[in-house]
Formats: sequence, C-alpha cells, structure tokens
Amino acid sequence: MAADPAAHGARRTVGWWRRKSLRFRLTAVASAVLAVALVVSAYVMIGVLGNSLITTIDDSIYQRARDAVSLADAGRLPDELTSADGTLLQVIDAAGRITHATTGTDRLVPLLDAGDRRKAIDSGQARYLDGEPYGIPHVLRVRVLSADRGQTVLAARPFSEVQTSISTAGHVLIVGTPLLLILLAAASWVIIGGTLRPIAALRRGADEITGTARSRRLPVPEAHDEVHSLATTLNAMLARLEKADTRQRALVSDAAHELRSPLASIRLQLEVALGYPEGQDWRETAEGVLEDTMRLYRLAEDLLALARLDERDGALARKEPVELDQLVPQTAERYGEAVTVKVAGAPIDRPGNGGRAHKAIETPGDVRRTSGTPKDAWRAAGAIVVTGDALDLGRVLVNLVDNALRHTSAAVVVELRTEGADAILTVTDDGPGIPEPDRERVFDRFTRLDSARSRDEGGAGLGLAIVRETVHAHGGAVHLEDASPGLRAVVRLPLS
Repeated sequence: MAADPAAHGARRTVGWWRRKSLRFRLTAVASAVLAVALVVSAYVMIGVLGNSLITTIDDSIYQRARDAVSLADAGRLPDELTSADGTLLQVIDAAGRITHATTGTDRLVPLLDAGDRRKAIDSGQARYLDGEPYGIPHVLRVRVLSADRGQTVLAARPFSEVQTSISTAGHVLIVGTPLLLILLAAASWVIIGGTLRPIAALRRGADEITGTARSRRLPVPEAHDEVHSLATTLNAMLARLEKADTRQRALVSDAAHELRSPLASIRLQLEVALGYPEGQDWRETAEGVLEDTMRLYRLAEDLLALARLDERDGALARKEPVELDQLVPQTAERYGEAVTVKVAGAPIDRPGNGGRAHKAIETPGDVRRTSGTPKDAWRAAGAIVVTGDALDLGRVLVNLVDNALRHTSAAVVVELRTEGADAILTVTDDGPGIPEPDRERVFDRFTRLDSARSRDEGGAGLGLAIVRETVHAHGGAVHLEDASPGLRAVVRLPLS
C-alpha cells in the first residue's frame, strides 16, 4: 500500500523541526506568537480607531443638527448657514422645500427624501449616504432631527476623513508591524541565547570532564534559577560518582593487596614443598595452605557481602520480623563457652544437653521454657522484634564476635536489651581496646590498626565496614566505646 504523501511530508517537517537547535525553536515559537499577537492587536486597534472616529463624527453632526434645530424653533435661522468643521446642513419645511442650507450645499434637492428622513428620525441613528448623486465625491455620514412646525434638520459630514485616518493607520501598521516583529525576534534571539548560555557552559564543562579530570566540576551560574539548580544537582552527582569511583578503585587496590599476601604464602609453601619433596612434612604444608585458603575464602565472602550492600544502595534484601532474643543466642551457640549471652540482663544457661541451649531468664511477659532444636529452643511473649533480614543481622553479630575474640583474653559478653523504642545489642571484650581517635576510622573498608597488622590476626579490615553498612540499612546505628578494660561495640536497632 502506497504511503500517504501528506503524512510523509508531515513526518519530514517534524523531523526537520526537531533537528533545529533549541535556541532556533524557542525563537521561532516566540516570533510566531508575537506575530499573531501583533496582527490581532493591529486588527483590534484599527477597529477601535474606526469606531472612535465614527463616534466623533456622529457626535459632531448631532451637535450641529441640535444647534440648527434650536435656531429653527426660535425663528432665528440666518439665510446662509455656516459650519466651521465642514458639516453640511439642510433645513427642510413641512412641504419638503429646502429653506436654509450651508454654502455649497444643494438648495433644491434634499440629501434624503421624505421617507428616508422619517426612517432616520425614527431610528435616531446616523446613516451612510453616497454623495455622488448630489455632486459630493464622498461617502457622507447623515443625521436627521425634527424641529417645530414640521421642519426637519439634516446634517451630513464626509466620511473620507475617517477613511483617510484608517488608511494611514493601516499603512503604518503594515510597514511597522513586520519591522517590530523583526526587532522583537532579534531581541528574543539575544535573550534566549543569553538564557541558554549557562547551559552551553554546562555542556562545555561536561565535555572537558574526562577520565583524567574527575575532580572538576561544572560551572554554576550566579543567577539562582533552574539552570543554577541543574548545575548544583549535576555537581552533586559528579561528587557522588567521583566518591564511588574512588571507593571502587580503593576497594580493588586494597583487595588486590589483601589477596597478594595469602597467595604469596601459598605459592611459597608449594614451591618449597615441590623443590624439596623428600624432607617435606606434607601434612604441615597442607595445613598452612588450608589456613591461607580460608583467609582467601573469608576475604571473598566479605567482598561479596560488601558488593551486595553496594548494589542494594542501602535497601534491605528482605523485610521480615526478626526475633533478636532468639537470633542472638542461636548465633552465639557456635562459639560455645567463649561467648556469654545475656538477654534483658540475665545470662543464658547452657547445661550439658549436647550443645542445645534453652532460656533460663525472665523477660517482660510470660516465658515458656522449652528444649529441642535451636529454632524452637524458647519463646517469650515479650520478644525483642525488629524488621529486617535475619541473615544479615546474624552476620553483624558474627563479625562483631569474631573481631572481639581476636583481642580478648576472657569470654566475650554479648548482651541484648531494649531501651525505649530501640533494641540494644552490645559485644564486649577485655582486650587492649582502640584509642578514641581511631574508633570511627576502623569502620572504613580495609582499615586495620598497625598493631593488628603486625600480628596478622586474620582480619582484612572489612568486618566492621560490613557491620556499619548493614546496621544503617536496617535504620540503626553502631559505635564503639570504652569498656574499661576492653572495648564495647554498641548496635542500636529500631523495634518493630
């Protein structure tokens, strides 16, 4: 089926229009609107001017006719009527004869016959009259008034002066309107160009920002307008992108640095074992390689956890009720006697029941003591419940406990309690602690204090970073404080 030529032409027109610059399109639209406005204004002005001039003529001939009526009623009409403004006057008696007239006006034939005069008197309005049959080369505006004794006064004035004025105004508008439109279009072009200049500066600034100039920012205009807001928003976006890029590069660099050490150790052990196989203790070699492999595994797990947190950008993977008073003891069971758990201030009793724990404390509400699997070990009517991801919250506790166990000499104490509308989880050790200036810094990725690095205690400096980002995703907060002796990690989560 053949394409419609009209539709094809319309598509080409639209395509041509869209290919033009924004400045051209805005100027064209503004000029079109101005052209319509000027044409409508000119039309209205001509109409208003014509009506005003006609009203002026009508008022003038009416006033001259009234004056003549007054003189006729008083019987003081002169033989020759005069008019300073060119108004033509005829006084006609009851018999239809012209008794008085202005100089140059026909004294034999009235401008209007008897029937037309009666209609003009009855309408009370002026009317047009062609003056050619009466030797007057103009269109006349005529008004008729009645006087005493059957007399009528007829006043007329040429309409040519109105036509001349309207024609003159029309010529002025015909010449002036296009000039004014061109002037306004040029002004629009300049003004729109000035308005779009900050956007052009933004474009040039964006072109200049390359991979080697990440710290540069887009120019911000002085005027506090929409372009200023756009530039500010784009600069904030660039700052976030730069921060993310820096963070990613640091992550890759630190990850490569952390991977190098266990890989170098594995390589060295294997090269030594292969170089001297006859004197090698293969079990000891396998244990050393396994230890380094576990370090690599833990590092990969931590990197994967951070990648998932970054991918979600602060959002939770799941939102479900999590009973911390069950999750905390169940998670701490893996550490055995190395960890002491307190829920609502009372310790968890661990009798010799094959590693299964049950609750031996009282919490607000009715407590039902049960035994069995850890999942159903105990429940309380006053359970401490938060909304979030149980797996992520369990990882928070594991990271905090693992970090505490590296530095403590006695059992690590894990305590869970409520405080107002928050659940408070603390992990306390009796180690050397962390100086106050460094307590915030250790939450950064791949941050380890010099003492920890010298001992090479197995941490890659990612555990606390995972803890903080996970807690923040749950709407909580985490900080470190002095435990005298030792260090206490405090996690605050909002209750459901």
